Amino acid sequence: MLGGRRVLLLAALALLIVVLAVLLRVFADIDQGEAAALLRAVSLGTLLPLFGLIVGTGAIGPEIDDGSIVYLLAKPMSRATIIHSKLVVAVAAMFTFAVVPTVLAALIMVGGSGSLAVALGAGAFAAGAVYSAVFLLLATILRQAVMLGLVYALVWESLVGSVVPGARVLSVQQWALSVAESIAAPGLLSADVALGVAVVLLVGAFAAATWYAGWRLARFTLTGPE
Repeated sequence: MLGGRRVLLLAALALLIVVLAVLLRVFADIDQGEAAALLRAVSLGTLLPLFGLIVGTGAIGPEIDDGSIVYLLAKPMSRATIIHSKLVVAVAAMFTFAVVPTVLAALIMVGGSGSLAVALGAGAFAAGAVYSAVFLLLATILRQAVMLGLVYALVWESLVGSVVPGARVLSVQQWALSVAESIAAPGLLSADVALGVAVVLLVGAFAAATWYAGWRLARFTLTGPE
């Protein structure tokens, strides 16, 4: 999953967040509210879905595309175990390349005081885990998973989910913002989904995507998916 150009792209996106934070800290007088708004838009709203797309589809998509998945499926292990192990790697990659840079960027811009970095880190981790599971599922059922995932990440999460009130309830970004809002200082972050609803939706989406990915892989035969 982290071979070749994929890991370079992940590292470049992670570095972009940190470099942007350093530039703003050095050349701009930015307060906590402005830092929160910026990281909400750049990290949670745009880069995090792209991270999820890269690691989620990259966890199993290339093996399905080149046919090497048959060697893994021929081993005496549960198909659900295969999905779980790949999802663990995807979430770990999300934590390394998305959550940690987001926390570092917040610390750089606002310093070590306050709870903004912790809040954004928790929100980024919650969203990253769901994105990883959803895009891993897409890779098990569609050969055009990257294209569909890109449309979802750029159109739904970055555009529709940000400006259309009714669509925000179905936005992973809004669910993550609800988690972050509950941790951050009052007034720094705001979400359109209640915390209880957001937690249920986050857990439900993660569990459903993981289960269905395992179920789909269990239907995959050595000659192709049914």
